[in-house]
Amino acid sequence: MKTPIYMDYSATTPCDPRVVQRMLPFFTETFGNSASRSHAFGWTAEAAVDHAREQVAALIGAHPKEILWTSGSTEANNLAIKGVAQMYRQKGNHLITAVTEHKAVLDPMKYLETQGFEVTFLPVNRLGHVDLEQLAFAMTDRTILVSLMAANNEIGTLHPLAKIGALCKQKGVLFHTDATQAPGKIELDVESQHIDLLSLSAHKLYGPKGVGCLYVRRKNPRVRLVSQMDGGGHERGMRSGTLNITGIVGMGEAAAIAKTELHSEVQKLLGLRARLQMRIMNSLPDSVVNGDQDARLPHLTNISFPYVEGESLIMGIKEIAVSSGSACTSASLEPSYVLKGLGLGDELAHSSIRFSLGRFTTEAEVDFAADRVIAEVNRLRAMSPLWEMVQEGIDLSQVKWTSH
Repeated sequence: MKTPIYMDYSATTPCDPRVVQRMLPFFTETFGNSASRSHAFGWTAEAAVDHAREQVAALIGAHPKEILWTSGSTEANNLAIKGVAQMYRQKGNHLITAVTEHKAVLDPMKYLETQGFEVTFLPVNRLGHVDLEQLAFAMTDRTILVSLMAANNEIGTLHPLAKIGALCKQKGVLFHTDATQAPGKIELDVESQHIDLLSLSAHKLYGPKGVGCLYVRRKNPRVRLVSQMDGGGHERGMRSGTLNITGIVGMGEAAAIAKTELHSEVQKLLGLRARLQMRIMNSLPDSVVNGDQDARLPHLTNISFPYVEGESLIMGIKEIAVSSGSACTSASLEPSYVLKGLGLGDELAHSSIRFSLGRFTTEAEVDFAADRVIAEVNRLRAMSPLWEMVQEGIDLSQVKWTSH
């Protein structure tokens, strides 16, 4: 077993070797531009792009023409949210999302607030769920878009997409979901779940980095967007720019594998996660699993270790690659806003670690990681005066701390 061991699959995944094999010819042999309509190099590239569209569409139950290529989910989210806001501004200026969304949804929403749009940021409960009655109540005749993620990237909590979609359809409001964490882990079907726009990133499903897509519904209703990138009119005029053919081919292959292997992979991941979580919780029974333990992604567990500082723990288990929050925001020293949104105090939020397992994780790695975490938490607690006080039965919430 080689170290370091990778347990941060929610941040990114390695390219599946099958994906790499499919991509290789498009770097050197079939390197044409799919917009070159006058020769065989362009035609070959265009055929490869169309095939990848079919593969990605099949993964989410869409039509191939409804797939727009982007550089990843961040761009797809921006195109969906800003594109809808600008296109439907005459109809209304109100959008709805939740406080635990990824920054790639929250930041475009905050930008739109500076442009005169109104945004409702719904709270979540202790498990990370929005209240559907609260969502329905928040919708008005000026609401044009609801954006709620399929699965949370830090705690794994799943939103009930079909119920949210049905509610939006009933109210005549467009529904966008950032499904970045979901493919290959849960079933996605844009028809039965009433999804109008859906964002995906290849690098979260064993494809290459720097490519993703946005699903845009063509009928019932036909969704229209204002493009955020102009020049050349590629992708039905909604996203100009020469297509990243190699990346797109890779994303198509990754999507096809994710669809075929979904059930076997989920079973494997559930088993590995249960093994990791059980070993840790049995040895450190005062630890806390964050989020919904039932309705969550199969490969992810987010655990708080009270009286231990998360960053110190990560430094102490250098042989294991884990994270203390979202990879996109972990450069900040603030405790995770997702965990704060669940109602966790700063101390508990600061002591949390996200473990996310994947296609190439082994039982031996899980056992090694659990043992290292247990040993390091015990070592750090042995140095903590707060832990000592708790062991003596002192209720820390009743302690009057004095400052000099």
